[in-house]
Amino acid sequence: MNITVWSGRGSLSERAPLGVFARLRPWFGILPFAVFVGAFLLWPSFSVFRSALQPVEGSTKPAMLEAISGQYLSSILFSMRMSAITATLGMVIGTLVAIAVVSLDRMKGLRNLMVGYSAVAANLGGIPLAFAFVASLGMQGLYTKMLSVIGINLTDMGFKISDFSGIVIVYLYFQIPLMTLVMLPAVDGLKSTLREAASNLGATSRQYWKNIGIPLLTPSLLGGFLLLFANAFSAYATAYALSSRGSQLVSVQIRFYLQGNTITGKSNLGYALAAWMIIVMIIAMSGYLGLRRVSERWRR
Repeated sequence: MNITVWSGRGSLSERAPLGVFARLRPWFGILPFAVFVGAFLLWPSFSVFRSALQPVEGSTKPAMLEAISGQYLSSILFSMRMSAITATLGMVIGTLVAIAVVSLDRMKGLRNLMVGYSAVAANLGGIPLAFAFVASLGMQGLYTKMLSVIGINLTDMGFKISDFSGIVIVYLYFQIPLMTLVMLPAVDGLKSTLREAASNLGATSRQYWKNIGIPLLTPSLLGGFLLLFANAFSAYATAYALSSRGSQLVSVQIRFYLQGNTITGKSNLGYALAAWMIIVMIIAMSGYLGLRRVSERWRR
């Protein structure tokens, strides 16, 4: 016996296409974003890797292999060392600041001020930040002159804002606030009952952090470190404006090659360095996202 289901608007077979459209309709909202990502991220990345796999003039091996040898490898390692140092210092100091901010529960105004400043400072960089530090700690900077009045000469001590240590200090200006913002939800997620239970069992504050607090925060700490590493590794304008040792960073080296400030026929090396930079960024951000999922799991 054949039974036809009718709802007044056509049979089920006639309405099936509408059901498919309804299931696909939510995806239409992200279509403009997907087109934007494809046009300005995926396609340029594909073009970079395509050029990076081409041989350099006068050589038979791909540019990506030449980019991890000699002085080119030194630039990558220099950038990774700079990123690791600033990420480590930013992770430690930023976490301590986050713990201090969370303790300001009774001072909501000051806490909001600290969070607001961190949000602004974490996104402040480039030429304005470099100029601010040159005007403050440069050879003729305001604080350099003030310190010289009391007998502290930064130049005689070997400090230069354009040197390795100077770039580290400049990077910490946006690394520490970024880590503070990353760690605030994690520190807020430490339930007060855990501290109370540890205190009732006779644990000191040091024992609480050693056996409970730090282990619970470890995924967030490691994830924050990877985020800061990627943030420093990809920085360009600030280091370029400071010049000197900043020119050894791989991001600045890429500019030299792509703008033709090198030997003719070596432009592929710029694409190769950019390709390796993309690979390092993908690894760092993948690790960060994985650790963030772990840190969110225990806070549920």
